[in-house]
Amino acid sequence: MKLNYKRTFFIGLAFLSISAFWQLYDNIIPLILQNYFGLGETLTGGIMALDNILALFLLPLFGSLSDRVDTSFGQRTPFIVGGTLGAVIFMLLIPYAAKLRNFPLFFISLGLVLLSMGTYRSPAVALMPDLTPKPLRSKANAVINLMGAVGAIITLLLIRLLVPKVDLPDYQNLFIAVALLMVTAVTILVLTVREKKLKDQLSKLPEYQAEEEEVGEAKEMPREVKRSLYFILASIFLWFTAYNAVTTAFSRYATRVWGMVGGGFASALMVATAAAIVSYIPIGFIASHIGRKKTIIIGIITMSISYLCGFFFLEYHPVINLIFAFTGLGWAAINVNSYPMVVEMSKSGDIGKYTGLYYTFSMSAQIFTPVFSGFLLEKISYRTLFPYALTFSLLSLCTMLMVKHGDFKPPKKASKLESFDYED
Repeated sequence: MKLNYKRTFFIGLAFLSISAFWQLYDNIIPLILQNYFGLGETLTGGIMALDNILALFLLPLFGSLSDRVDTSFGQRTPFIVGGTLGAVIFMLLIPYAAKLRNFPLFFISLGLVLLSMGTYRSPAVALMPDLTPKPLRSKANAVINLMGAVGAIITLLLIRLLVPKVDLPDYQNLFIAVALLMVTAVTILVLTVREKKLKDQLSKLPEYQAEEEEVGEAKEMPREVKRSLYFILASIFLWFTAYNAVTTAFSRYATRVWGMVGGGFASALMVATAAAIVSYIPIGFIASHIGRKKTIIIGIITMSISYLCGFFFLEYHPVINLIFAFTGLGWAAINVNSYPMVVEMSKSGDIGKYTGLYYTFSMSAQIFTPVFSGFLLEKISYRTLFPYALTFSLLSLCTMLMVKHGDFKPPKKASKLESFDYED
């Protein structure tokens, strides 16, 4: 059984468009809120959490809804196309509202963008397991995350190129560029992945028929599997609490603590993203040999060490880029394997539902952490950022050690010589 990398690459274009937008959102929206509208850290953190509050309801809803619809374009494609169109239309109003200092227009535009993004994130992510057999999902998810990382790093490059080094930069060109990237990616996806036709073809293959038989025989989830599900969902909440605190506050941290100006803060983030890009595919192969759980634990430990090291820098130093490279490696190890572990416990007909469940916990963390970490940054010190991330990262390690299901263990080789036969 081999992964179709070309098809998975095109499926990943949906996630590329999503990641491109969220990189823009995490780095630029806080700067607009503070520099154009004069909001404090706590209120900024609260507004930054709004997307996650909406996602908490929208992602499970539209994930489950996409399980039940059946159109001539497939289950997921209509949501992907409609959500992208809505997002790119309304996001172009955000920098315009900022220039006018019109907060009501800014807030309404931002809300409409977040609603649009919420309608298609779960369907877009569920498209991969829809079209990939269970044993290959870590490898496939590596490709999907690789595509997401590419989208993120393109946005970071655009930030460096299109954000002038002035106190109040005009972000209009940046938002237009990211909108064009999103439209282009989804257009290519629709033209190359005919979801309905492809799913009908795949359903005739033995590995997909076996999964359908499992669905027909499946009963209520066993108690021990539920226990593992709860622990991995708790782990997802905790490591997102750690990681999102850093990504959401990093542009401000780099400015306030390290004295960086303009879009210079994007360098460290680009290094982290580049490290993730390089490591996604190898991590998929590693997980297929040592298991998903062990790979995730290695990733958590790596990120924890990175957070610890980040605390000791009082000003920018090139070594910070090396630290962020390890952050990217650790995050890649977690991302490649955590989502497949969740959907491994699902039935194929419930993939959208479990995708929504995965995002319910990741988004809950991202509701909690911008507000709580923002409060600590404002009321105590910006220097609390990395100890905060380290604490929650170590807690996720504790809960992940309790997960006993959802791991894919490779079948034993018939002979020792087969150990040298790598799937591609």
